[in-house]
Amino acid sequence: MLFNSYSFLFAFLPFALAGYFLCCALGRRFGTPGDTTWGAAWLAACSLFFYAWWDTHYLPLLLGSIVFNYATGSYIAKRTGTALAQRALGFGVAANLALLGYFKYADFFVSTANALGTSWTLPQVLLPIGVSFFTFTQIAFLADAAAGKVTEYRLVHYLLFVTYFPHLVAGPVLHHKEMMPQFEDVQNTRPVVYNFAVGTTIFAIGLAKKVLVADTLAAYASPVFAPDGTPPTLLAAWGGALAYTFQLYFDFSGYSDMAIGLSRLFGVRLPLNFASPYKAQNISEFWRRWHMTLSRFLRDYLYIPLGGNRRGETRRHLNLGITMVLGGLWHGAGWTFVIWGALHGAYLVAHQAWRQWRGPAVPSQWRTRGSVALTFFVVVVGWVYFRAPDLATAHNVLGGMLGWNGVALPAPLLLSTGGVGTALQSWGVAMGGGGADFLTLWLTVALAAAVAFMAPNTQELVAEGQWQPSLRSALWTGLLLGLSLLALGQPTEFLYFQF
Repeated sequence: MLFNSYSFLFAFLPFALAGYFLCCALGRRFGTPGDTTWGAAWLAACSLFFYAWWDTHYLPLLLGSIVFNYATGSYIAKRTGTALAQRALGFGVAANLALLGYFKYADFFVSTANALGTSWTLPQVLLPIGVSFFTFTQIAFLADAAAGKVTEYRLVHYLLFVTYFPHLVAGPVLHHKEMMPQFEDVQNTRPVVYNFAVGTTIFAIGLAKKVLVADTLAAYASPVFAPDGTPPTLLAAWGGALAYTFQLYFDFSGYSDMAIGLSRLFGVRLPLNFASPYKAQNISEFWRRWHMTLSRFLRDYLYIPLGGNRRGETRRHLNLGITMVLGGLWHGAGWTFVIWGALHGAYLVAHQAWRQWRGPAVPSQWRTRGSVALTFFVVVVGWVYFRAPDLATAHNVLGGMLGWNGVALPAPLLLSTGGVGTALQSWGVAMGGGGADFLTLWLTVALAAAVAFMAPNTQELVAEGQWQPSLRSALWTGLLLGLSLLALGQPTEFLYFQF
């Protein structure tokens, strides 16, 4: 079930909301004072239904993972600081990684081995939706239990923590300690008008990002990255790369907004996942702004345990590289993701080395703009590997971006410019087709860029503690929802669902 579908918007969501607050009221009437179990149980059941809507075959896998991690985490939490807890933590993490490794990476490793001369076979393995997110969420739970940060052990609440439908299939990656107090808060068992207003507004912005912007850009990005396609020329390659760059941003940030908005309807605040990452002035800042909860997870549970920056510059650079390569592999089982992660590891190492050499930068308007442009450029290069189905396609697109495949402009554009067009042709610019598509592509990319670089982000538009519902905000929210509903048509999956 997709957030951007009529079945979710007009059936599942109203049913889940109404049932939740009804169960909470029944719990207050027939249960013990302050007990939130009734509402949590309803919301957990709805979340399981939401997951099973995709494919019931993997529901037992999800439930089995939850029971195993709940039992392991409870065992660890009761023995915090002992050798038994550390051994249980190692066993639990290894079991989770084995589950993730089999479903996500077994086929990749077998195909890689066969390319080197083996002849192994493996039954077709279908990737369970959301496996990376619910596995990482539970690894963080085990680590928090070992650190003595887990104080809540009720199975119903843990079940809701893992399966909570706004985040289940594409994040954000949650921490047990930041969610459990909210699920137990009796104030969240009653509907609050302000929560409905702010939640609906944030959801409307996210839905518009997905339906009106990301899905529009997808039509221009996909042909350029088609496997075995014609090598794109300079402007076509850059057009496709930029279209995907903004498609991915508006798709995933739109999903994150929708998840935050939906959760707020229930009174629960999810952590932020985006903070205008394309405005970053360096690659380290980019990763503090892009997919913030994954960056936090990689820092806390991989980079710091590897030693972080505590063992000298060489080890720090090695730790950065390892963290980013594994972060790339987390996104997908393929050499394109390995290279994407390695590129970002190299970017981070280069940035740290530059800072060590040059020291703090002197702020200036042009320095800031140049830093943003350079950071954006290297990010776009990385997205080519992230999007391409294989290395050959990635290299075709990169070759086009470097001009190796020539330059072409639509014939109507060349012919309409008179002497300028003639001069361009004499310099090697070829005459191509698709005049209307060419102009629409670049206009759409320009509009998306203007929003990403110049407009305030969702958190700035609906700032906590400052934003208040008004007639004006209600009209804008209604307009966004109306336009998005009219544009829904055939709902499309979010890009991060595949990870």
